[in-house]
Amino acid sequence: MSKVDRVLVIGLDCCDPKLMFEDFYDELPTVQSLVNRGVYGSMRSTIPPITIPAWTCMASSKEPGQIGVYGFRNRADYSYDKLSFATNLAVKEERIWDILGAGGKKSFLFGVPQTFPPNRINGWMISSFLTPSTDSNFTSPPELKQEILSVAGDYIIDVQGYRTEKKDWLLGEIYRMAEQRFSLTKRFMKEYDWDLFWMVDMGVDRIHHGFWQYMDPKHHRYVKGNKFENAIKDYYKYVDGQIAELLKLVDLDTTAVWLVSDHGAKCMVGGVCFNDWLIEKGYLVLKDNPTKPTRFADVEIDWSKTKAWGEGGYYGRCFINVEGRESNGQVSQGEYEDFRDKLISELESMVDHEGNPMGTKVYKPSELYKTVNGFPPDLIVLFGSLDWRSVGSVGNPGIYTFENDTGPDDANHNFDGMFLCAAPGMEKVGSRKAISIYDFAPSVLRQMDFSVPADMVGKNIL
Repeated sequence: MSKVDRVLVIGLDCCDPKLMFEDFYDELPTVQSLVNRGVYGSMRSTIPPITIPAWTCMASSKEPGQIGVYGFRNRADYSYDKLSFATNLAVKEERIWDILGAGGKKSFLFGVPQTFPPNRINGWMISSFLTPSTDSNFTSPPELKQEILSVAGDYIIDVQGYRTEKKDWLLGEIYRMAEQRFSLTKRFMKEYDWDLFWMVDMGVDRIHHGFWQYMDPKHHRYVKGNKFENAIKDYYKYVDGQIAELLKLVDLDTTAVWLVSDHGAKCMVGGVCFNDWLIEKGYLVLKDNPTKPTRFADVEIDWSKTKAWGEGGYYGRCFINVEGRESNGQVSQGEYEDFRDKLISELESMVDHEGNPMGTKVYKPSELYKTVNGFPPDLIVLFGSLDWRSVGSVGNPGIYTFENDTGPDDANHNFDGMFLCAAPGMEKVGSRKAISIYDFAPSVLRQMDFSVPADMVGKNIL
């Protein structure tokens, strides 16, 4: 490859490889132009394929187990109710901007997930969608915040309440957020002297979750010819145009351009009421059973009779009440592995609402990751191989639900995100390949003529 002076990374949270490179490809001229200059394809995400920790795993080439982060919220200790949000403070591993910064290179990070609160780097950092509000200190250096607010006084960190039936409002807010994000990106790309520029747009994720039912004939609520049928495709076309504007600001003879996503998307069939299933099995015992759907945090659990409980989300986390670990543990250390294996067998043999095998996949963290830090779930549960989400509430009418306990949501995450890399002097341009999310950081480091740390999981794919 020819010399690369700079790397521009355009992150599209939840962007799906099939939609980008197959279904919508003919209407994405900028993506086509980059494909003709580079390599592209699917990028296998982390397990679980969740925004956090996936972006951090991409930036560090380290597994969730090594980082000690398994989702947005993680156990802070082995108490029953203490869950903490995964912030930037939880990340102890070096990310590519740390390595580049130590070598004198400057990075500009804009909205990369798990960067709140921002820390000092050799460059600039604007934190991500988990920033509590614009009242918080969400930039490094702090004065960068004033520049953002002076340009976009109502700066949108994320679309608040995107799980809503107000679809016209939601569509408008997604575009308003994206317009701000891309407009500010253009400003910062021109104004600052960077070596690595990495921005992330959350709009793709929000439009997938909000509008998948209107696009996908396989979704149980799809109605042909509905007014939002092309909403997702139109947003991909909009983003394609915004990428074209960003490319005008760089010298493509010396700049490597990456498009990346942390995971893909797929039609969500429904939800499995995980804790209700555990209650039905006798593993979770409540002191008083609710007669209507109730948040798990709002019910009283009889821990003296409970062996396991679960958390909701795009994937399920199962926690076991272990003697000597939890304060009122009911599963002895000697029974622990047998009980885990029993749960795996029962979960993986589940059938769906029509009596067909669901195809659930269940993993022990120690079998997924080389290192397991922090306080991991005892089991990671992908209901229906991510066709179904995990519902944490209790008191639901049945085990299966087609209503989301956190608001309307049409899509679940999928295992493969996407990547596209176009750089000067690349060989075999236009070739499609499958890579791992862990391969991104080593590849960028080699493009910038940095050595790859031996403890990185991935490899240079260029």
